[in-house]
Amino acid sequence: MDHLLQLAADPTVWAALATLIVMEVVLGIDNLIFISILTNKLPPEHQQKARRIGIGLALILRLGLLGTVAFIVHLTEPVIAVFGKGFSWRDMILIGGGLFLLWKATKEIHESVDPHDADAEKPGASLGFAAAIGQILLLDLVFSIDSIITAVGMTDHVPVMMIAVIVAVVVMLIAADPLSRFIAANPTVVMLALGFLIMIGMTLIAEGFGAHVPKGYIYTAMAFSAGVEGLNMLARRRKRAKRGAPVSAAPGKGAPGSTRPGQALPVQRRAKV
Repeated sequence: MDHLLQLAADPTVWAALATLIVMEVVLGIDNLIFISILTNKLPPEHQQKARRIGIGLALILRLGLLGTVAFIVHLTEPVIAVFGKGFSWRDMILIGGGLFLLWKATKEIHESVDPHDADAEKPGASLGFAAAIGQILLLDLVFSIDSIITAVGMTDHVPVMMIAVIVAVVVMLIAADPLSRFIAANPTVVMLALGFLIMIGMTLIAEGFGAHVPKGYIYTAMAFSAGVEGLNMLARRRKRAKRGAPVSAAPGKGAPGSTRPGQALPVQRRAKV
């Protein structure tokens, strides 16, 4: 308890906590996009339950990994060498997770572009609840290890990491349903999100091979693409509104009650009895 009180009285600890919360929320966007796309393929009555279970598993995994933080740090030590290049457990987990994201996103894009193939599949080949939870759990593990190792590099205080993780997961839980509804209602956003997953998968593979990709570049590109798509959605909405609005006759073209500039209003004659 005394240690916690000392941490609460230290301004640098609060600064580290704020930074970690922002970082965990931003890193959670990747996981949240994947969960939203995956659960939208389930029956409507199972979607919300799958999202909550997936995000709950992410919280349990991250808190569990924080309890073994000393072991997690050693995951960065090389364990095998291929052609003179050393790979650690973290590297292999990132490469495996990146390859899984590439496969999953490419498969979803193919089904969106050519839906006839998806319709021709056997009924038993459709995504089930257990399969969705399994895939969410796999990506939770990859993103959790990456975020925990990043957090360890920013602070040495495990309670600070735990608070940041809990706050970030609560934000994910609040944003999950609105994000899933938004993605389901906008097919072009689905394709954009799948493109994000491909980019994230390539980034994980690059990180696994030792090529550090600054996260700022990745999220700036995602924000720019999302902004362009937002403008496209606004333009499409304006066009639909104009097509649906009643078209008024142009002045001076014979429209009822219309007059040219400077033209006097017509005098209505009284009908003869």
